[in-house]
Amino acid sequence: MPQSATKPFIDVLSGQRQAVPPLWMMRQAGRYLPEYREVRAKAGGFLDLCFNPELAAEVTLQPIRRFGFDAAIIFSDILVIPYALGRSVRFEVGEGPRLEPLDDPAKVATLAAQADFGKLTPVFEALKLVRGALDPKIALIGFCGAPWTVATYMVAGHGTPDQAPARMMAYRHPEAFTKIIDVLVENSIHYLLAQLEAGANALQIFDTWAGVLPPAEFARWSVEPTRRIVEGVRAKVPDAKIIGFPRGAGAQLPGYVEATGINAVSIDWTAEPAFIRERVQSRVAVQGNLDPLVLITGGAALDRAVDNVLANFAHGRFIFNLGHGIQPETPIAHVEQMLKRVRG
Repeated sequence: MPQSATKPFIDVLSGQRQAVPPLWMMRQAGRYLPEYREVRAKAGGFLDLCFNPELAAEVTLQPIRRFGFDAAIIFSDILVIPYALGRSVRFEVGEGPRLEPLDDPAKVATLAAQADFGKLTPVFEALKLVRGALDPKIALIGFCGAPWTVATYMVAGHGTPDQAPARMMAYRHPEAFTKIIDVLVENSIHYLLAQLEAGANALQIFDTWAGVLPPAEFARWSVEPTRRIVEGVRAKVPDAKIIGFPRGAGAQLPGYVEATGINAVSIDWTAEPAFIRERVQSRVAVQGNLDPLVLITGGAALDRAVDNVLANFAHGRFIFNLGHGIQPETPIAHVEQMLKRVRG
Protein backbone atom coordinates (compact mmCIF):
# COMPACT_ATOMS: atom_id res chain seq x y z
CA MET A 1 0.00 0.00 0.00
CA PRO A 2 1.23 3.54 -0.73
CA GLN A 3 2.56 5.51 2.23
CA SER A 4 -0.20 7.58 3.77
CA ALA A 5 1.53 9.78 6.36
CA THR A 6 0.61 12.93 4.44
CA LYS A 7 -3.11 12.12 4.08
CA PRO A 8 -5.26 14.05 6.61
CA PHE A 9 -8.03 11.43 6.31
CA ILE A 10 -5.64 8.58 7.16
CA ASP A 11 -4.02 10.64 9.93
CA VAL A 12 -7.39 10.85 11.70
CA LEU A 13 -7.87 7.09 11.36
CA SER A 14 -4.38 6.70 12.84
CA GLY A 15 -5.42 8.65 15.94
CA GLN A 16 -4.37 12.21 15.09
CA ARG A 17 -6.97 14.98 15.32
CA GLN A 18 -6.82 17.52 12.46
CA ALA A 19 -7.48 21.23 13.07
CA VAL A 20 -9.67 21.26 9.94
CA PRO A 21 -11.48 17.91 9.76
CA PRO A 22 -11.00 15.96 6.52
CA LEU A 23 -14.17 15.79 4.46
CA TRP A 24 -15.83 13.48 1.93
CA MET A 25 -19.41 12.39 1.26
CA MET A 26 -21.00 8.99 1.00
CA ARG A 27 -22.32 8.52 -2.57
CA GLN A 28 -20.22 11.52 -3.64
CA ALA A 29 -19.81 9.96 -7.10
CA GLY A 30 -23.42 10.06 -8.20
CA ARG A 31 -26.53 11.46 -9.77
CA TYR A 32 -26.35 14.99 -8.34
CA LEU A 33 -23.39 15.62 -10.72
CA PRO A 34 -24.14 16.33 -14.41
CA GLU A 35 -20.79 14.81 -15.41
CA TYR A 36 -21.77 11.58 -13.63
CA ARG A 37 -25.12 11.43 -15.44
CA GLU A 38 -23.28 11.83 -18.75
CA VAL A 39 -20.94 8.89 -18.03
CA ARG A 40 -23.80 6.80 -16.65
CA ALA A 41 -25.76 7.27 -19.89
CA LYS A 42 -22.70 6.22 -21.90
CA ALA A 43 -22.10 3.12 -19.76
CA GLY A 44 -25.55 1.53 -20.18
CA GLY A 45 -26.62 -0.40 -17.09
CA PHE A 46 -25.49 0.31 -13.54
CA LEU A 47 -23.36 -2.85 -13.29
CA ASP A 48 -21.88 -2.04 -16.71
CA LEU A 49 -20.58 1.17 -15.15
CA CYS A 50 -19.28 -0.63 -12.04
CA PHE A 51 -17.43 -3.16 -14.21
CA ASN A 52 -15.89 -0.72 -16.71
CA PRO A 53 -12.55 0.22 -15.05
CA GLU A 54 -12.02 3.42 -17.04
CA LEU A 55 -15.56 4.72 -16.51
CA ALA A 56 -15.69 3.64 -12.84
CA ALA A 57 -12.37 5.42 -12.26
CA GLU A 58 -13.67 8.52 -14.05
CA VAL A 59 -16.81 8.83 -11.90
CA THR A 60 -14.74 8.15 -8.74
CA LEU A 61 -12.49 11.08 -9.64
CA GLN A 62 -15.23 13.53 -10.71
CA PRO A 63 -16.15 14.77 -7.20
CA ILE A 64 -12.45 15.05 -6.30
CA ARG A 65 -11.82 17.32 -9.29
CA ARG A 66 -14.88 19.41 -8.57
CA PHE A 67 -14.66 19.73 -4.78
CA GLY A 68 -11.16 18.65 -3.70
CA PHE A 69 -12.44 16.20 -1.08
CA ASP A 70 -9.89 14.56 1.23
CA ALA A 71 -10.92 11.04 0.18
CA ALA A 72 -12.25 9.29 -2.90
CA ILE A 73 -14.36 6.15 -2.56
CA ILE A 74 -14.23 3.65 -5.39
CA PHE A 75 -17.39 3.57 -7.48
CA SER A 76 -18.94 0.13 -7.04
CA ASP A 77 -21.81 -1.51 -5.16
CA ILE A 78 -22.24 -3.72 -2.09
CA LEU A 79 -23.98 -6.38 -4.23
CA VAL A 80 -20.92 -7.25 -6.33
CA ILE A 81 -20.14 -10.03 -3.81
CA PRO A 82 -23.45 -11.88 -4.45
CA TYR A 83 -22.76 -11.37 -8.17
CA ALA A 84 -19.29 -12.94 -7.79
CA LEU A 85 -20.93 -15.79 -5.87
CA GLY A 86 -22.87 -16.58 -9.04
CA ARG A 87 -26.21 -15.08 -7.97
CA SER A 88 -28.31 -13.21 -10.49
CA VAL A 89 -28.03 -9.48 -9.70
CA ARG A 90 -29.61 -6.76 -11.81
CA PHE A 91 -30.63 -3.16 -11.27
CA GLU A 92 -34.05 -2.02 -12.47
CA VAL A 93 -34.41 1.70 -13.20
CA GLY A 94 -36.48 3.29 -10.44
CA GLU A 95 -36.77 0.00 -8.52
CA GLY A 96 -33.26 -0.72 -7.28
CA PRO A 97 -31.55 -4.12 -7.14
CA ARG A 98 -33.21 -7.41 -8.01
CA LEU A 99 -31.69 -10.76 -6.99
CA GLU A 100 -32.88 -14.35 -7.06
CA PRO A 101 -34.15 -14.75 -3.46
CA LEU A 102 -32.52 -17.19 -1.04
CA ASP A 103 -35.71 -17.44 0.98
CA ASP A 104 -35.61 -21.04 2.24
CA PRO A 105 -32.95 -23.54 3.38
CA ALA A 106 -33.13 -25.53 0.12
CA LYS A 107 -32.18 -22.45 -1.88
CA VAL A 108 -29.44 -21.54 0.61
CA ALA A 109 -27.94 -24.98 -0.01
CA THR A 110 -27.28 -23.86 -3.63
CA LEU A 111 -25.13 -20.90 -2.50
CA ALA A 112 -21.50 -21.20 -3.62
CA ALA A 113 -18.93 -21.10 -0.81
CA GLN A 114 -16.30 -19.29 -2.86
CA ALA A 115 -16.77 -16.23 -5.05
CA ASP A 116 -15.25 -16.00 -8.52
CA PHE A 117 -13.05 -12.95 -7.91
CA GLY A 118 -12.14 -12.91 -11.59
CA LYS A 119 -15.56 -11.31 -12.05
CA LEU A 120 -14.43 -8.44 -9.82
CA THR A 121 -11.13 -7.78 -11.61
CA PRO A 122 -12.62 -4.57 -13.13
CA VAL A 123 -13.10 -3.15 -9.60
CA PHE A 124 -9.44 -3.78 -8.77
CA GLU A 125 -8.38 -2.29 -12.12
CA ALA A 126 -10.46 0.83 -11.39
CA LEU A 127 -8.79 1.17 -7.97
CA LYS A 128 -5.34 1.07 -9.60
CA LEU A 129 -6.37 3.73 -12.13
CA VAL A 130 -7.77 6.02 -9.43
CA ARG A 131 -4.76 5.60 -7.15
CA GLY A 132 -2.48 6.50 -10.03
CA ALA A 133 -4.48 9.64 -10.79
CA LEU A 134 -5.03 10.90 -7.23
CA ASP A 135 -2.94 13.51 -5.48
CA PRO A 136 -0.88 11.66 -2.81
CA LYS A 137 -2.61 13.69 -0.05
CA ILE A 138 -6.03 12.27 -1.01
CA ALA A 139 -6.99 8.90 0.43
CA LEU A 140 -8.70 6.16 -1.56
CA ILE A 141 -11.42 4.15 0.20
CA GLY A 142 -12.41 0.62 -0.71
CA PHE A 143 -15.55 -0.92 0.75
CA CYS A 144 -17.94 -3.80 1.13
CA GLY A 145 -21.41 -4.27 2.49
CA ALA A 146 -21.60 -5.85 5.94
CA PRO A 147 -22.84 -9.45 5.81
CA TRP A 148 -26.15 -8.63 7.52
CA THR A 149 -27.04 -5.87 5.06
CA VAL A 150 -25.97 -7.86 1.99
CA ALA A 151 -27.91 -10.87 3.31
CA THR A 152 -31.10 -8.78 3.59
CA TYR A 153 -31.03 -8.25 -0.18
CA MET A 154 -30.05 -11.84 -0.93
CA VAL A 155 -32.88 -13.32 1.14
CA ALA A 156 -35.65 -10.95 -0.02
CA GLY A 157 -34.37 -10.56 -3.58
CA HIS A 158 -34.80 -6.76 -3.32
CA GLY A 159 -34.78 -3.92 -0.81
CA THR A 160 -37.56 -3.93 1.82
CA PRO A 161 -38.57 -1.22 4.31
CA ASP A 162 -38.01 -3.26 7.49
CA GLN A 163 -35.88 -6.19 6.27
CA ALA A 164 -38.61 -8.58 7.50
CA PRO A 165 -37.69 -11.45 5.12
CA ALA A 166 -34.12 -11.69 6.45
CA ARG A 167 -35.17 -11.17 10.05
CA MET A 168 -37.81 -13.93 9.76
CA MET A 169 -35.36 -16.31 8.11
CA ALA A 170 -32.78 -15.68 10.86
CA TYR A 171 -35.44 -16.61 13.45
CA ARG A 172 -36.95 -19.59 11.57
CA HIS A 173 -33.86 -21.08 9.97
CA PRO A 174 -30.81 -19.85 11.91
CA GLU A 175 -28.53 -22.55 10.48
CA ALA A 176 -29.34 -21.64 6.87
CA PHE A 177 -29.02 -17.93 7.64
CA THR A 178 -25.68 -18.56 9.38
CA LYS A 179 -24.43 -20.19 6.17
CA ILE A 180 -25.23 -17.03 4.17
CA ILE A 181 -23.46 -14.87 6.77
CA ASP A 182 -20.41 -17.17 6.92
CA VAL A 183 -20.03 -17.18 3.13
CA LEU A 184 -20.28 -13.38 3.06
CA VAL A 185 -17.72 -12.99 5.88
CA GLU A 186 -15.09 -15.14 4.17
CA ASN A 187 -15.56 -13.61 0.73
CA SER A 188 -15.69 -10.05 2.08
CA ILE A 189 -12.29 -10.57 3.74
CA HIS A 190 -10.83 -11.72 0.43
CA TYR A 191 -12.49 -8.83 -1.44
CA LEU A 192 -11.26 -6.14 0.98
CA LEU A 193 -7.71 -7.50 0.96
CA ALA A 194 -7.72 -7.40 -2.86
CA GLN A 195 -8.88 -3.76 -2.70
CA LEU A 196 -6.00 -2.86 -0.36
CA GLU A 197 -3.60 -4.61 -2.72
CA ALA A 198 -5.01 -2.62 -5.66
CA GLY A 199 -4.35 0.73 -3.96
CA ALA A 200 -7.05 1.45 -1.36
CA ASN A 201 -5.67 3.21 1.74
CA ALA A 202 -8.69 2.53 3.97
CA LEU A 203 -11.86 0.44 3.98
CA GLN A 204 -15.46 1.05 4.99
CA ILE A 205 -17.97 -1.65 5.94
CA PHE A 206 -21.51 -0.46 5.24
CA ASP A 207 -24.15 -2.00 7.53
CA THR A 208 -27.04 0.09 6.26
CA TRP A 209 -29.74 -2.06 7.88
CA ALA A 210 -28.07 -2.72 11.25
CA GLY A 211 -30.59 -0.50 13.03
CA VAL A 212 -33.56 -2.84 12.48
CA LEU A 213 -32.07 -5.57 14.69
CA PRO A 214 -32.93 -6.10 18.38
CA PRO A 215 -29.86 -6.14 20.69
CA ALA A 216 -29.20 -9.90 20.74
CA GLU A 217 -29.61 -10.16 16.95
CA PHE A 218 -27.51 -7.00 16.45
CA ALA A 219 -24.68 -8.68 18.37
CA ARG A 220 -25.06 -11.93 16.42
CA TRP A 221 -25.70 -10.72 12.86
CA SER A 222 -24.07 -7.27 12.73
CA VAL A 223 -21.30 -7.03 15.32
CA GLU A 224 -19.82 -10.53 15.19
CA PRO A 225 -19.57 -10.83 11.37
CA THR A 226 -17.99 -7.35 11.22
CA ARG A 227 -15.51 -8.33 13.95
CA ARG A 228 -14.55 -11.42 11.96
CA ILE A 229 -14.01 -9.37 8.80
CA VAL A 230 -11.80 -6.86 10.62
CA GLU A 231 -9.83 -9.70 12.22
CA GLY A 232 -9.48 -11.51 8.87
CA VAL A 233 -8.22 -8.40 7.05
CA ARG A 234 -5.79 -7.51 9.86
CA ALA A 235 -4.41 -11.06 9.91
CA LYS A 236 -2.87 -10.20 6.51
CA VAL A 237 -2.59 -6.37 6.78
CA PRO A 238 -2.11 -5.61 10.50
CA ASP A 239 -2.34 -1.83 10.16
CA ALA A 240 -5.39 -1.81 7.84
CA LYS A 241 -7.56 1.25 8.54
CA ILE A 242 -11.24 0.24 8.73
CA ILE A 243 -14.40 2.32 9.27
CA GLY A 244 -17.65 0.70 10.34
CA PHE A 245 -21.07 2.15 9.56
CA PRO A 246 -23.83 0.36 11.48
CA ARG A 247 -26.56 2.83 10.54
CA GLY A 248 -29.22 3.29 13.20
CA ALA A 249 -27.23 1.45 15.90
CA GLY A 250 -27.74 4.27 18.43
CA ALA A 251 -27.05 3.17 21.99
CA GLN A 252 -25.41 -0.03 20.71
CA LEU A 253 -22.50 1.88 19.12
CA PRO A 254 -20.07 1.64 22.07
CA GLY A 255 -20.41 -2.15 22.14
CA TYR A 256 -19.99 -2.32 18.35
CA VAL A 257 -16.80 -0.22 18.50
CA GLU A 258 -15.37 -2.25 21.38
CA ALA A 259 -16.10 -5.65 19.82
CA THR A 260 -15.15 -5.00 16.20
CA GLY A 261 -11.80 -3.22 16.60
CA ILE A 262 -12.56 -0.65 13.89
CA ASN A 263 -10.53 2.59 13.64
CA ALA A 264 -13.56 4.83 13.16
CA VAL A 265 -17.33 4.65 13.20
CA SER A 266 -19.65 6.52 10.86
CA ILE A 267 -22.77 7.89 12.57
CA ASP A 268 -26.13 8.88 11.14
CA TRP A 269 -27.85 12.20 11.81
CA THR A 270 -30.02 10.82 14.63
CA ALA A 271 -27.00 10.08 16.86
CA GLU A 272 -27.09 11.90 20.22
CA PRO A 273 -23.98 14.13 20.25
CA ALA A 274 -23.07 14.07 23.96
CA PHE A 275 -23.45 10.27 24.04
CA ILE A 276 -21.21 9.90 20.94
CA ARG A 277 -18.54 12.25 22.35
CA GLU A 278 -18.41 10.52 25.74
CA ARG A 279 -18.91 6.88 24.83
CA VAL A 280 -17.61 6.58 21.25
CA GLN A 281 -15.32 9.44 20.17
CA SER A 282 -13.31 8.97 23.38
CA ARG A 283 -12.21 5.62 21.90
CA VAL A 284 -12.20 5.90 18.09
CA ALA A 285 -12.52 8.53 15.38
CA VAL A 286 -16.06 9.52 14.43
CA GLN A 287 -17.30 10.20 10.90
CA GLY A 288 -20.52 12.03 10.03
CA ASN A 289 -23.20 13.16 10.48
CA LEU A 290 -24.86 16.00 8.53
CA ASP A 291 -28.49 15.27 7.57
CA PRO A 292 -28.57 14.84 3.75
CA LEU A 293 -31.89 16.71 3.70
CA VAL A 294 -30.37 19.86 5.22
CA LEU A 295 -27.77 19.72 2.43
CA ILE A 296 -30.67 19.84 -0.05
CA THR A 297 -32.19 22.74 1.91
CA GLY A 298 -29.12 24.98 1.89
CA GLY A 299 -29.06 28.58 3.12
CA ALA A 300 -28.97 29.51 6.79
CA ALA A 301 -30.31 26.09 7.83
CA LEU A 302 -27.29 24.40 6.23
CA ASP A 303 -24.83 26.81 7.84
CA ARG A 304 -26.37 26.18 11.27
CA ALA A 305 -26.34 22.41 10.77
CA VAL A 306 -22.68 22.37 9.64
CA ASP A 307 -21.68 24.57 12.60
CA ASN A 308 -23.58 22.24 14.92
CA VAL A 309 -21.77 19.13 13.64
CA LEU A 310 -18.40 20.89 14.00
CA ALA A 311 -19.23 22.15 17.51
CA ASN A 312 -20.23 18.64 18.54
CA PHE A 313 -17.36 16.63 17.13
CA ALA A 314 -14.47 18.68 15.69
CA HIS A 315 -12.68 18.96 19.06
CA GLY A 316 -11.84 15.26 18.81
CA ARG A 317 -10.77 12.86 16.07
CA PHE A 318 -13.30 13.60 13.37
CA ILE A 319 -14.04 13.17 9.66
CA PHE A 320 -16.82 15.40 8.31
CA ASN A 321 -19.38 13.51 6.24
CA LEU A 322 -23.11 13.08 5.83
CA GLY A 323 -25.20 10.82 8.02
CA HIS A 324 -25.96 8.74 4.92
CA GLY A 325 -25.50 9.15 1.14
CA ILE A 326 -26.01 12.43 -0.72
CA GLN A 327 -29.41 12.63 -2.45
CA PRO A 328 -29.63 13.00 -6.26
CA GLU A 329 -31.58 16.28 -6.05
CA THR A 330 -28.88 18.04 -3.97
CA PRO A 331 -27.79 21.36 -5.54
CA ILE A 332 -24.05 21.51 -6.27
CA ALA A 333 -23.96 25.05 -4.81
CA HIS A 334 -25.01 23.61 -1.44
CA VAL A 335 -22.10 21.15 -1.46
CA GLU A 336 -19.80 24.11 -2.16
CA GLN A 337 -21.43 26.04 0.69
CA MET A 338 -20.85 23.11 3.07
CA LEU A 339 -17.20 22.78 2.02
CA LYS A 340 -16.55 26.48 2.54
CA ARG A 341 -18.16 26.37 5.98
CA VAL A 342 -16.19 23.30 7.12
CA ARG A 343 -12.86 24.55 5.80
CA GLY A 344 -13.46 28.08 7.05
